[in-house]
Amino acid sequence: MLRDKLSKPKPERIMKTTKDGHLVNGLYNDEYPVTKHKGANRVPFIIGVAGGTASGKTTVCNMIIQQLHDHRVVLVNQDSFYRGLTSEEKAKVGDYNFDHPDAFDTEQLLECLETLKANQPINIPEYDFKRHQRCTDKFRKVNASDVIILEGILIFHDVRVREFMNMKIFVDTDADVRLARRIRRDTLERGRDVNGVIEQYGKFVKPAFDDFVLPTKKYADVILPRGGDNHVAIDLIVQHIRTKLGQHDLRKIYPNVFVIQSTFQVRGMHTLIRDQDTKKHDFVFYSDRLIRLVVEHGLGHLPFTERINICWSGFLQTTLWCIHNKELIYEKLPRDIAERHVLLMDPILGTGNSAIQAILLLLQKGVPESHIIFLNLISAPEGIHAVCKKFPLLKIVTSEIDAGLNDEFRVVPGMGEFGDRYFGTDDDGPEQMYMFPIETKSSQAQSPALEILSNGKR
Repeated sequence: MLRDKLSKPKPERIMKTTKDGHLVNGLYNDEYPVTKHKGANRVPFIIGVAGGTASGKTTVCNMIIQQLHDHRVVLVNQDSFYRGLTSEEKAKVGDYNFDHPDAFDTEQLLECLETLKANQPINIPEYDFKRHQRCTDKFRKVNASDVIILEGILIFHDVRVREFMNMKIFVDTDADVRLARRIRRDTLERGRDVNGVIEQYGKFVKPAFDDFVLPTKKYADVILPRGGDNHVAIDLIVQHIRTKLGQHDLRKIYPNVFVIQSTFQVRGMHTLIRDQDTKKHDFVFYSDRLIRLVVEHGLGHLPFTERINICWSGFLQTTLWCIHNKELIYEKLPRDIAERHVLLMDPILGTGNSAIQAILLLLQKGVPESHIIFLNLISAPEGIHAVCKKFPLLKIVTSEIDAGLNDEFRVVPGMGEFGDRYFGTDDDGPEQMYMFPIETKSSQAQSPALEILSNGKR
């Protein structure tokens, strides 16, 4: 069975750090394994290419691979995961529907994707379309790569498979063209006669396309007419992939994560606030400058309309929320909080536990998840995974994504206890989060700068 043949070495599950607190290797959690931070950019970009039979999916995949020649790219075919037919099914092979979702071993496909996403090599078997069985002595080794392209007619059908994909492409080709291509392919490559191919197409292929394949078109990020003949669209797709490959690995996984541009100035300020010998005055000064950059980036995600402001007086209400050990100590939110955009602020996103509690309360108060922007100076990957997986519609804006958490759940390399360094205290007071509700309807005259915040418009 394929389960016995898939080679997937067990990743090490012990978090190790050096003396200076840098993460060496380990797992962020059971779902998001990372082997070495030195190769963090190796988190693969996974592309799904779906479409009807003989629509040109393989041609499109090959063209993408050729244009991404400076990156490691592998192609995984859903056809490799066909279930082998039993003796009874082989005896009535003319009545077997190879285009039905049950014809594929989806669980093994998921295991393959999990292994490749964890940057582990795997052996994928080959399927013999003449014998309708998996080859027991032939395998294709697939190594960890920058880009993984998954191709097949039904790869968008199962939501668990779709969730692996960073980009989904549906190749949309005319039905007559697909039929002509299928006749040519099945007769020349798979040893079938023309009448049998046409009979199978009318009995199974076309109904399965209408029932299972075509409905998944709505999940596609890109619909590609004419397949491999559409060179302009393929060039744009490749350009987009190149852009994503140049970004931080977590931004490939979560499109709602934003990191401010890393300039020499930003890197210099990070160097200063991370230095344990930096004086309090300098720590506060450079922290405030970074915070301002993060807030400005966050405000850029607010909806806006043009307007003229003629009044120069007013105020902005600020709400303080205190959380300690995931227990709500104090909260005071405006009654109309559900009508506002909210900036949720925390200097450091570690495990994400406090952030999740804060977000849950905002949701209970009626704030739409898409109206919440979570701002922080430094994020740990564990916290990003926890928050983004639970709340995919909110936005996270940060100035840096660090290596990870150590055994004490502190961000490494981090910057120490932000509150103590900023306020000059050493006590273990409650962790504080600041939320700025952004009014969507104004009842008083306000200054232009405050109008931007209170109306959620820029």
